[in-house]
Amino acid sequence: MENRIEYGFQKLEVWKLARKLVSEIYRITKLFPKEEQFSLSSQLRRAAISVPLNIAEGSARRTKKDFASFIRIAMGSLLEVYTCIEIANDEKYINISDYNKVKSQIQEIYFKLVSLDKFLTGKNK
Repeated sequence: MENRIEYGFQKLEVWKLARKLVSEIYRITKLFPKEEQFSLSSQLRRAAISVPLNIAEGSARRTKKDFASFIRIAMGSLLEVYTCIEIANDEKYINISDYNKVKSQIQEIYFKLVSLDKFLTGKNK
């Protein structure tokens, strides 16, 4: 039986939720028009991927302050995803059900990131 290493960030619910968001974004962008493949679709995917990547990278930092900095970068990327979804909705590239689902996921992740940032910076007191 092989030894499996589990990294600290893998235990974070926000990281798990961010990965689910990435999967959802990939599913949705496959439905975008082909002419959006290298523009909105690509930007949306990169922004979504950035969220769990920054959570993971930040967790490897030596201080809570450094980790918090990466959490704020993840928050910025998440709001970029939100803006891209709004644009996709404006352009009618996304159906209302997918739009509402992604917005709900974004909101849940956003508040978890805010809470994690407050915990790391000690501002939740």
